Amino acid sequence: MREALEILDHVRLNFSPTGLFALNVTIAFVMFGVALDIKFEHFKDIFYKPKSMIVGVISQFILLPAVTFLFILVLNPTPTVALGMILIAACPGGNISNFMSALAKGNLALSVSLTAIATLAASFMTPLNFALWGKFYINFYNSSGAGDLLVPIKIEFMQMVQTVVVLLGIPVVLGLVFAQYLPQITNKIKKPIRKLSILVFIGFVIALLSANFQNFLSFVHLVFLIVLIHNGLALLAGYSFSSLMGLERVDRRTITIETGIQNSGLALVLMFNPKIFPPELELGGMTIIAAWWGVWHILSGFGVSYVMSKYRMRSSN
Repeated sequence: MREALEILDHVRLNFSPTGLFALNVTIAFVMFGVALDIKFEHFKDIFYKPKSMIVGVISQFILLPAVTFLFILVLNPTPTVALGMILIAACPGGNISNFMSALAKGNLALSVSLTAIATLAASFMTPLNFALWGKFYINFYNSSGAGDLLVPIKIEFMQMVQTVVVLLGIPVVLGLVFAQYLPQITNKIKKPIRKLSILVFIGFVIALLSANFQNFLSFVHLVFLIVLIHNGLALLAGYSFSSLMGLERVDRRTITIETGIQNSGLALVLMFNPKIFPPELELGGMTIIAAWWGVWHILSGFGVSYVMSKYRMRSSN
């Protein structure tokens, strides 16, 4: 398994500067659209009913990276695959998590509130988690007898903070302000923007696949099970932790989805930022993991949401 994964290190996705700029714009647009559904009242609710929010934030930013690190120790993949998994786990919830939470008949208000808090917190927590767990892994790898990394990976913490703030923090703040001071316009455009943002994101994933179709055909089988199990562990961690904390069913469903649906587009943007990861680094495993996660979590998210919605209908009869 490990020998097969080593060939991923030398794979480079076909991603032009124009395509990278388009991905940046897409993510910023998506996050602006998400913020239109957020009201300042959601932040007030946190102080009155903080338990579910605290559980959700812990599940996303503490539990998932820790579970991912343990999975990596068991799996023992190549360094680039491992760091790709860590970066995915460090990202906030995906842009379609609110839609999936509604489909699952979960707590939509909690989902939107978690999106707001997690997105703003990610400006610091995503770089912090990747730097922390990435350093743990690099130290473990170098001390395991497998040898030092051929090209030392230095994690540019502040550059990553800057990128995440620009892509997530600023669009969310703009969306919050827009919704607060232009409520009539917001009510007219937020549903079309939400649908459009989902279509744009899915379209971008399809475009990415088509531009790198041969690479995916050649190598996706190497990461298919890794992403499937990793995503399954993320969903299971969210559900198990929220159940252990005694949350209501609707809240458990929301936290399950928020923990299992990660912003893989953000991970790709960070990977292709030459100021964070210099071009001379061969990080093919990271990019293939993130790209396939972007496809798989859509499929798994819709599948889990559908099953949850059907279970509730049956239980209410």
